[in-house]
Amino acid sequence: MPENTAASGPTGPLTGVKVVEFAQVIAGPLAGTLMADLGADVVHVEAPGRGDSARYMGPDKDGAHLWWKVLGRNKRSVTLDMRVDEGRATARRLVAWADVVIVTFRADTVEKYGLDWTSVQAVNPSAVLLQVSGYGARTSKRNLPGFGKMGEARSGLVHLTGFPDGPPVHTGFSHGDATTGLMGAFAVMAALHRRERDPERKGEWIDLALSDTLFRLVEWQVILRDQLGYAPNRSGNQLAVAPAAVVNVFRAADGGWVTVTSGTPRSVQNIARLLGFDPEQYSTQAAQVAGTQQLDDGLRAWIAEHDTAECLRVMEAAGVVASKVYDMDDILSDPIVAERQSVVTVDDRDLGPVRMQGVVPTFVNDEGAVWRTGPELGEDNDVVYGEWLGLTEDQRAALAADGVI
Repeated sequence: MPENTAASGPTGPLTGVKVVEFAQVIAGPLAGTLMADLGADVVHVEAPGRGDSARYMGPDKDGAHLWWKVLGRNKRSVTLDMRVDEGRATARRLVAWADVVIVTFRADTVEKYGLDWTSVQAVNPSAVLLQVSGYGARTSKRNLPGFGKMGEARSGLVHLTGFPDGPPVHTGFSHGDATTGLMGAFAVMAALHRRERDPERKGEWIDLALSDTLFRLVEWQVILRDQLGYAPNRSGNQLAVAPAAVVNVFRAADGGWVTVTSGTPRSVQNIARLLGFDPEQYSTQAAQVAGTQQLDDGLRAWIAEHDTAECLRVMEAAGVVASKVYDMDDILSDPIVAERQSVVTVDDRDLGPVRMQGVVPTFVNDEGAVWRTGPELGEDNDVVYGEWLGLTEDQRAALAADGVI
């Protein structure tokens, strides 16, 4: 299958959905990017001059910052000075145009700019407002700043990550921001679905704190503490609460790392059979738990005697779920990645052809596409303010002359 996309504009199941982002950095904008990947028209509002600080995050190549090319993809960029009356008036026009409004400012700034729920409802009663903040928009800390790593720490996840004799460990990317963006996009879709069934087409206010998503996803931590008085701790590459007997990472003879997971009684018995143990000894949940160390030690010794590729070949034939721990080169050379078109090639004005992740999730009948990399600052002022909002050329020129856009 080809590793590129030929789309010239938005395409996918969200075509026609209109989103405006008064949001910076990762969490809020990622929600918009995920919707843009599936066809939504997403307008990213930035301050004139320097724009979103995400434009300058991470490594660059010849002055072109690479992360922005992905984070800002499939969006329209407009500039707008929200500190002045004309800027706030233009923001209200954007809110009136949109189906979805995304904000990530502190609560007092949100209110000052007229982007709080009461103000948005006054302009557009059908709008869905996604408000992302450090601690929640209706708490006593609603005006404190927040970043994703703070949210990760508050969720309980970091406490569970790492080895028992070591410190808590953050994951190697912006985990809290990313999952917040994903949950935000999901929440917006739920709100739009409800609105479509409402004769009055009432909007919705989604109040999402940076710790909410990860806290929700570690499903068992509250109920175990509540009912058993038990608070799981760090367990290395195993899981503090595992679905079955074996979840770990092992070193192969050639230095590669292999992860093995058993999530069902049959998968545990397949591991036992591979190691020459009697699978009937692992036929019950209690027996599997009791035999965890034996299976773990057996796998460690067996994998250490085989190269990575041989381990995977034999385990696949034996019905054992395993994978090499991939680095980036492994991902880019993997045939399944190619088959699923998980990496696409997109033309960029600064860098030429660039590769990045494709659209997730995959829709078979109405697929999304990556049709542009992150836009230049204010690149779409004429399209958005002129074609979409109806401002005349003279009006746009006056706003530009005053530094509003």
